[in-house]
Amino acid sequence: MQEASEREVRVIRIVVRTFLGVMVAALLVYPADWAVWRVRVLFGGGMGTVQVSRFTVAELKGNKEDYYPDGTDTVACSRSLFPQTGAGACWWRRRHPEVIERY
Repeated sequence: MQEASEREVRVIRIVVRTFLGVMVAALLVYPADWAVWRVRVLFGGGMGTVQVSRFTVAELKGNKEDYYPDGTDTVACSRSLFPQTGAGACWWRRRHPEVIERY
């Protein structure tokens, strides 16, 4: 009985320490990413563009949808790990090249 409770306490400690480690890492990575991005912006390389396809989706009766292609567009993106200044990160935009607007 004693061994089971000690094991549970050990597992809980490991889970809590892992969670805290991930949170501390996230709190350190975002400011570092922002600082590197700001330096890139100062030297003219912090922003990029990605070509995306735009679609409008209209909902129809019977849980059906109708897709209308709206052509392609070039959108601004930040060359960083996280999105900066409201623009998505370029690596994410390249992997998700469709912009879908629903009615």
